Amino acid sequence: MSEGNAPVVSARGLRRVYEVRRGWLREPAHLTAVGGLSFSVEAGRTLAVVGESGCGKSTLARMVALIEKPSAGELELGGRDAVHARPGAQRALRKTVQMVFQNPYGSLNPRQKIGAILEGPLAINTTLSATARADRARAMLAKVGLRPEHYARYPHMFSGGQRQRIAIARALMLEPALVVADEPVSALDVSVQAQVLNLMADLQRDLNVAYLFISHDLAVVRYLAHEVLVMYLGLVMEQGPKERIFAQPLHPYTQALLAATPALGAERKQRIVLTGELPSPLDPPAGCVFSTRCPHAIDRCRSERPQARPLDGRMVACHLAENFIQSGPVTDPGTLLH
Repeated sequence: MSEGNAPVVSARGLRRVYEVRRGWLREPAHLTAVGGLSFSVEAGRTLAVVGESGCGKSTLARMVALIEKPSAGELELGGRDAVHARPGAQRALRKTVQMVFQNPYGSLNPRQKIGAILEGPLAINTTLSATARADRARAMLAKVGLRPEHYARYPHMFSGGQRQRIAIARALMLEPALVVADEPVSALDVSVQAQVLNLMADLQRDLNVAYLFISHDLAVVRYLAHEVLVMYLGLVMEQGPKERIFAQPLHPYTQALLAATPALGAERKQRIVLTGELPSPLDPPAGCVFSTRCPHAIDRCRSERPQARPLDGRMVACHLAENFIQSGPVTDPGTLLH
């Protein structure tokens, strides 16, 4: 767990740049997947990172999970430097953060029984006896709503929702302070999604674990998140408390995402149609990266890149954000998404 009052995870100016070869005798290009993000997550809280495919969400998840090393910036886990840590300290830090992947069918070894899958992290990272490992695995199965007899079965014998419960159980075996969940319910049926989200909320309440939750589904984010970070082409567009962003989004990209989300049982929001093509991350626009698709863009947007700045209780990277602040009471966030 984190030390003192330090956040479970803290990032400042986190960047990931890939070198892309373009052929013989040509200079390599540079693709900025994550362009300098700053955030922190405390114990028992959830930060949701949302955006379209290709915006850098999964790259961010791999950096926080210590699968990839940042190109620049600072990353701390429990107040300890995770970027420049020595190998021994790095191994210790890896125990504090675990990952749940998107595909429950591909993330479990089909040749191993569930008991062996759950005990694997303990066998590698602890000195527990085989009996103690088995006892802890069976206890974790109960926590995620599975039965004792499931311990001796293989992954192919389970449904997608049950497999994702097993993947969540495996991630929690080392009692991590942070779980990075990369689209953990997007491959599941809607009814099963609700069950898995309820499980994650219950586990967070019982274990005080923090989540970095990667998603493109704002209805899912509204249910589970405390804070929201909206990404576009590797950059933050808007970042702040869920209630403020859902009630009154101040960035046109956030507005478009919310307007595109189905709202059953409530008055439909006016749909915002984005025109133009998604820019290439190898050649982003000179100004605001969203300016080529933004219905409100002006000349300044096309020439000057806005920096995220505090406004109305959140951070927003838009030159025109003040224009979207309503003077009267805003819509109850509970009526926007269902």
